[in-house]
Amino acid sequence: MLPSQVSLVIAGGGPAGFMAAITAAEARLASGVPGAVLVLEATPEPLHKVLISGGGRCNVTHACWDPLALVGHYPRGGKALRGPFSRFATAESVAWFERRGLTLVQEADGRLFPSSQRSSSVVETLRREASRAGVLLLTGEALQAASALPAGGFQLRLRSGAQVRTDQLLLATGSHPSGHRLAAALGHTVVPPVPSLFTLRLVDHPLVDLAGVVMDPAGLELTTAGTPPRRHRQSGPLLITHWGLSGPTVLRLTAFAARDLKQAGYRGELKVDWSGGRSQPQLQQLFAELRRDQARKQLTNARPWPELSRRLWLHLLDRLGIDGELRWADLGRRPQEALIEALRASRYAVAGRGPFGEEFVTAGGVALGEVNLATMESSRQPGLYLAGEILDVDGVTGGFNFQHCWSSGWLAGQAIAAAGPNANGG
Repeated sequence: MLPSQVSLVIAGGGPAGFMAAITAAEARLASGVPGAVLVLEATPEPLHKVLISGGGRCNVTHACWDPLALVGHYPRGGKALRGPFSRFATAESVAWFERRGLTLVQEADGRLFPSSQRSSSVVETLRREASRAGVLLLTGEALQAASALPAGGFQLRLRSGAQVRTDQLLLATGSHPSGHRLAAALGHTVVPPVPSLFTLRLVDHPLVDLAGVVMDPAGLELTTAGTPPRRHRQSGPLLITHWGLSGPTVLRLTAFAARDLKQAGYRGELKVDWSGGRSQPQLQQLFAELRRDQARKQLTNARPWPELSRRLWLHLLDRLGIDGELRWADLGRRPQEALIEALRASRYAVAGRGPFGEEFVTAGGVALGEVNLATMESSRQPGLYLAGEILDVDGVTGGFNFQHCWSSGWLAGQAIAAAGPNANGG
């Protein structure tokens, strides 16, 4: 039976919603203060995003232990997160899960996964702890409308038509438009969402025959079309795909350039440094050594350095019309200059976004200036809290978006419990 009166209703059964529900319910149990916590999840399966994330393994967070360094991984909201992360960040998340029987293991790139390597372990932990704390979970039911009551609290109308009254309301609906609509109806400004963390398509895809090649590191400089043009730079692992370019460095680049790319219609020029950051004088010296030490070898049989993909090297030779059977000793000045330029600054026209997003992340949401980030309570509506991706915060790939959900959910849960179930006159 759905109760007509509850202390706290959480709209959204995702990572932020569950963290807030467990935190608030556990704190109330510990203090002996009564008050039911109800989580509404519109889909039949709560925590679905957790279940499918990380290829079914769930990248819970990232081993970035310094809060000041951690905020650098958030294209939107980074500076504002310094306070929240000083209270609950990576170390606190790891400890939180370990106290509840879920051990995280670190991979070489810093990502933290459950030791079972199964995202279902994370889901099972959250659901078990919510049940243990007495959280009520209602699936297949969504919050349709919410109105603030004059004496405090909220009157809620659910999708089924049921009416529920609550003292406190937390919106943790992720980037779904329904959450933005509810927040706007309660007085909030919503920054229009745009896609973030996506791959790039190239005009006529000149690298299509190199699909599968990985270069690490590759330097990227994106200049967006439009007026004025905007420049963004990143460096790291780059993957050539059948449709364009992907890999961690492309996802990070598009995350930071998300709004500029949207404004430019996802068009622009991408300059790629295949040389691993080598300067022009360094490459000139390297080529001089090759002409001396590999003089009798053909260009096709002696790459400038071992880590340079042979397929990419042959592609560059062909693109520049340089005969690969030419010996290094016979390489002229102009072909050498052309090769150095191609290695340091190959240019490609960007045609748009690739076919797949990474973890369905968007940039946009409730404006951060309208939320007290120490408590996640709305500054526009007392008793209303917001956590997770409904806020105008987004991180790059690698567990950072989940970390924001754990942090904001925990802070909201703590504040809700401290405020008490009748804090708003309910």
